[in-house]
Amino acid sequence: MSELISDKAIENSTGDSWSTWLERLQQMGAQDLSHKEIASKLVSEYQVARWWAQSLTVRYEQVTGRRKSGQSNGGDFSVSVSKTLSGTVDDALYQWLKIVQSRTEFNDMPIITSSTTQTEKWRHYRVALRDGSRVVVGIYAKTPAKAGFSLRHDKLSSAAAAESWRIYWKSLLVNIG
Repeated sequence: MSELISDKAIENSTGDSWSTWLERLQQMGAQDLSHKEIASKLVSEYQVARWWAQSLTVRYEQVTGRRKSGQSNGGDFSVSVSKTLSGTVDDALYQWLKIVQSRTEFNDMPIITSSTTQTEKWRHYRVALRDGSRVVVGIYAKTPAKAGFSLRHDKLSSAAAAESWRIYWKSLLVNIG
């Protein structure tokens, strides 16, 4: 989760304002709890859906300076880019593989392993890079004639690295479509 979830989205989905949630988090002593403990308390004490418990916890951590935008609970960073492509999921995967299958590196970082998998609804392309980071591409049908393409790059060392990779991935995605 990179961006702060809007106050409106929080209130529409949970029934309470962000200021109400912030007050509750402070009252529960969230400043002294781990990410997992905060999210668990939101689920058990306030019956918040798990996804929203995670989202509220991340927002709390970002607002209080415990986590930077794009930073995971483990301290590393991630970046994601997405695009809607014309054609089926198989067309989109073919376009992507045409660009990447002969590569031995991305952005001067050597590829250690890569794989492609599929389910009835999804196509995935996964890559492990020498620096320990991981890339996962997910392709799914948005309509019969359009595919959603999302790329997530995890285990990056800094916010600056995440932004550099965001620029790189966006430049690569210009070539499919």
